[in-house]
This record gives sequence, structure tokens and C-alpha cells, in this order.
Amino acid sequence: MPGPDQDFALWTRAQAQALRAAARVGNNLPIDWENVAEEIEDLGRSERRELASRIGTILEHLLKLTASPAQAPRGGWEATVLRERARVADLLSESPSLRAEIPAIIDRQQPLARRIVARELAAHGETSGELPPLDAATVLGDWLP
Repeated sequence: MPGPDQDFALWTRAQAQALRAAARVGNNLPIDWENVAEEIEDLGRSERRELASRIGTILEHLLKLTASPAQAPRGGWEATVLRERARVADLLSESPSLRAEIPAIIDRQQPLARRIVARELAAHGETSGELPPLDAATVLGDWLP
């Protein structure tokens, strides 16, 4: 089993399972096993939430770059995409098991990102039009519109 320095998210799941198994066996230590297991699991969920948030930000900015003809904000949008991609890479280096969850996260985040971008562009008199679907390679790769 990987340690917390190899795959934090996977480690948190394994530790929570081990704590629950220890609680079922029983012992005389004054430890609230179930709540300790829950807290450790929450740490792993926090990693997933952070990954989803960063991917959502990347999606929004890639969609803005795709749809908007505005030149002034492009540099900021591109910088945000590059910065968030680097942070996702850091997160995945700490928890490689999260990589398998990326397609599902993108599928969940994309509809919201599209609604946000449509509203933001409309507020500036622009339309989002037909935006292409974005996949993991596009979201986390080197592509910029």
C-alpha cells in the first residue's frame, strides 16, 4: 500500500478502511474509531474537491478563450489556465490515484462552466455560441485556443 507521500488520496481511503476494520474487531483504547476514520476520509475528499475546483476554473477559462473575441482579458485567462494546470499536476503528483477520476470530474464540471461562461460573456454583450466539448487531454494538456 502506498504511503501518504506516494498517493495521499489512496492512503486516506486505505487508512479509513483499516480504522473501521480495527473498530469492528474491538479494543479497549478510548478512540472514536468511526469518527477518526471519517476525518481521514474527509482529507481525501478534500483533495478531490480541490481537483474539481481547479478543473472547473480551467474549463471556464478555456471556454472563454474559445468563445470571446475580446483581446484585453486573454492574457489573464491564459495565465490562469497555465497556473491551474500546474497546480493540478502538483496535486496529481501527490495523489496519482486521482488521475482516474479526471474524466468524470470534467463531465460533471463542464455544464456549470458552460453556464458561467455564457452568463459572463452575455454580461459583456458577447455570446458563447456552440462551444466544443473539452476532454482531459485538452483540459490538462498544452492546448490553448
